[in-house]
Amino acid sequence: MKNYLFFVGIDVSKLKLDVTFLEKPLGKKTFHFLVSNDVKGIKEIVKQLNSRKIALENVLVSFEDTGVYSLPLGCYLTQYKIDYWMIPAIEIKRSKGISRGKTDKNDSKDIAFYALTHLHKLRLTQLPELSLMELKLLFTEREKLLKTLRIIGSTSEGIGYIPKEAMDDVLKINKVVVKQLQKAIEKVEQKMKEIIQSNEQLKLQNELIQSIPGVGPQTALYIILVTKSFQSFENWRQVACYAGVAPFEYSSGSSIKGRTKVNHLADKKLKSLLNMCALNSKKHDTELKQYYERKVAEGKSKMLVLNNIRCKLLGRIFATINRGTPYVNIKKFAA
Repeated sequence: MKNYLFFVGIDVSKLKLDVTFLEKPLGKKTFHFLVSNDVKGIKEIVKQLNSRKIALENVLVSFEDTGVYSLPLGCYLTQYKIDYWMIPAIEIKRSKGISRGKTDKNDSKDIAFYALTHLHKLRLTQLPELSLMELKLLFTEREKLLKTLRIIGSTSEGIGYIPKEAMDDVLKINKVVVKQLQKAIEKVEQKMKEIIQSNEQLKLQNELIQSIPGVGPQTALYIILVTKSFQSFENWRQVACYAGVAPFEYSSGSSIKGRTKVNHLADKKLKSLLNMCALNSKKHDTELKQYYERKVAEGKSKMLVLNNIRCKLLGRIFATINRGTPYVNIKKFAA
């Protein structure tokens, strides 16, 4: 790990960046200023560093992941090879302890101080390649279109309850809108397929994941996006924790002995997709079907066993990716 001597904390908003500089030891010397959230403002941050004769290789820039608002900052830092760390907002919030009030200036200082005091957790951030970035945008667009389609499609629930004369014009308009939305979804899905097919790594990973019984194309794509093509997580256990399917013990002293359970802090979309995959697997995968029936017969909770299957699927996904070959169903070779 580098010996960082200078820590830059940035609170990102739509129009501006609040920037705080901290120096070792323990961040006693601080300097704060405000710049615009564009290339000109980001260049001003580097200019301020240069004016203090600070070598950029000794600088660690930290900020929260705010989606598109933090993207220009990430792109610039990546282009000029300046180390940066995008930190989950909840980590910084919970590390502060009891605090009163909130300002962007204080937030930028808290981000810099967190980076300085939590270097043991450091994982330098890298922007995903353009193919992954475009896939993520298309996936998000598809989700919005599907949500809109469900809302617009609910109009037909009034048929049989509302007088036909009142519904006719509405249903005609609704039919046109639904058709347009369906076409838009088809175009988005087609574009996503083209991107995957044009990238050898994404194509291979997509095929390997879908070789596992019960795992479909949408789950495969989302796992690739979440893991940034399997660069953001070291093993399946980390993904299980991120997805909210990893069980944790709940106990304290000799009196509190709660049941082991999953945590509510999770990627709910990934958890939902894994749940659907687990339901499919226990029906169509012989090994997992037998496992499910055996554990339930032993008196285990059905949801507990189903959650175990979610974890098993993640284990299989990482095994196929690490091995580089499709999933092999060993049950069919059993005597």
